[in-house]
Amino acid sequence: MIKLPAQLAPGRCRSGVRALSESASANGAATGAQDTSFFGHPKGLAILFFAEMWERFSFYGMRGLLIIYLTQHFLFSDEKSALIYGAYGALVYVMTIIGGTLADKYLGQRKAVIYGAILLVLGHFGMAFEGSGSKEIATINGAEYQLTLDGRGGDGNPIIVQGDKVSAFSFDSATNELVIEDPALMGLPERIDRASYDTKIVTEELFKNILFLSLALIIAGVGFLKANISTIVGALYPIGDPRRDSGFTLFYMGINLGSFLSSITCGILGIVYGWAWGFGLAGVGMLLGLIVFLWGQKFLDGKADPPDEAVLKKSFLGPINIEMACYLSGVVMIALSMFLVMNEELVGGILGPIGILMFAVLVGYAFLRLKGRERNRMFAAIYFVLAQIPFWALFEQAGSSLNLFTDRLVDRNLFGWSVPAPVFQSLNAGFIFLFAPLIAWLWIWLAKRNWEPSTPVKFALGVLGAGLGFLALVAGIKTVGPAAMTPVLFIFLIYWIHTMSELLVSPVGLSAVTKLAPPQVVGMTMGAWFLYSGLSNFLAGIIAKRTGSETISGQLTDVAAAKATYVDVYSSVGLLGIGIAVVMLLVSPFIKQWMKTDDGKMV
Repeated sequence: MIKLPAQLAPGRCRSGVRALSESASANGAATGAQDTSFFGHPKGLAILFFAEMWERFSFYGMRGLLIIYLTQHFLFSDEKSALIYGAYGALVYVMTIIGGTLADKYLGQRKAVIYGAILLVLGHFGMAFEGSGSKEIATINGAEYQLTLDGRGGDGNPIIVQGDKVSAFSFDSATNELVIEDPALMGLPERIDRASYDTKIVTEELFKNILFLSLALIIAGVGFLKANISTIVGALYPIGDPRRDSGFTLFYMGINLGSFLSSITCGILGIVYGWAWGFGLAGVGMLLGLIVFLWGQKFLDGKADPPDEAVLKKSFLGPINIEMACYLSGVVMIALSMFLVMNEELVGGILGPIGILMFAVLVGYAFLRLKGRERNRMFAAIYFVLAQIPFWALFEQAGSSLNLFTDRLVDRNLFGWSVPAPVFQSLNAGFIFLFAPLIAWLWIWLAKRNWEPSTPVKFALGVLGAGLGFLALVAGIKTVGPAAMTPVLFIFLIYWIHTMSELLVSPVGLSAVTKLAPPQVVGMTMGAWFLYSGLSNFLAGIIAKRTGSETISGQLTDVAAAKATYVDVYSSVGLLGIGIAVVMLLVSPFIKQWMKTDDGKMV
């Protein structure tokens, strides 16, 4: 059933639902002769391919650096950094509901994508304004010393600085002491008990606010761009055009290509040469995406234009017309996102009740407005909307806790090179390149023998794999001593297991939901999908928070204790994922029955 890998790898795209719906298809229904300029597809697909590739380049380039940047440059605690990351990830997907709705009703996809791309360019370049960073100041024997690192990432060594005097230091977790390498130079004893000195964090408020504003700009930009650029892909093809699925597959490969390249290039630049270089390159990528889209608008044949251009010029409030009101709503999105990222603990308290209300609305609609098989199919759609939550809550550790684990607790030496931790995030996209065609072939081979698992079973196996991935990593952690680095092989292993699991969940999930939900509520159901995707990201932040450890200047003070924390948390979530998967397997026959059409066939 991997027919639609293109639209919907939620770790990478999570959008394009309207491209599957009749309304999006209708935009392309009135085409004349088939345009086959781009590998047998419309030339507009090439424009969207490269625009989206560069957008994902910027997004994943920044994502790979973000959690390490928060903990090392701004010296936020692991716990706060995890919640900021989770809030950011949640809001990115929730805002697509607003951006998609405004585009559908008023702006059209073309204007929404351009506006979103401009916000993204501003946001990504804003991340490059880093300042000198927060400083951790220790007061020892009445004098102040800065505790910092001589580099970025896990290869940065802790140093103590006073004026032009610099010495390396280390932590002795057994005695809870700071060990100064050159005590005579610093005028300090060789060993300093942790209880004998205090530390404080001195923050550059201006640059911290620039950080939050930049994240808010990216959130709003993704909200306007993501769902809408995928919708344009669907609009390029008339209803029933057999090229649609393969067109989305090409589009999907652009997404993964951008993710793969950015994790490597931005990751290396950001860690080796400086944060501004990594974030700056991400901004350049987004600018290239905007330029490609602006240049190639003529190849979209008007399929992304506003539903009614005249409506946009109508007054909304005094001199503000509807088009301007849509853009101003983006400003409101930015302000709201900035407030919520700065107050990250509020996000769960907002999304939780909204999630409960959305569930009540969906179930209420099914009971009150639908009957028979149609009601059952709606229940199945609701099940898949909810069933994604445990998978993405585990999978999305990749950018937060797993990224920090790789940075701090893994032997990252490959062929004599200490590979920066963000580079390992390219494994997900790389494995998709390698294994997505194989999985697609496998489903065809199994279907010919009537052995292909049903969609509910695939979902359950995906959640099972998410849990098993963490247990595999825990096993790897235990292969070495309490304070030793984990072999890098196990990072390859967890990414491979999670990618194979993603291929069981992502390509089939939204496809199933759009087929199961009644046409009149497909939009509402997909809004629920994005809402719960956002909730999954926030839950991922809560899980990552539990892995937090004590640090000084972003460096662990007790490696053995940090590893023990990871073992405890990852064992728990791994077993929880497996338990949920078992329950999902048990209920899968009932979900399969709900998915049947009036003539008894499977949707």
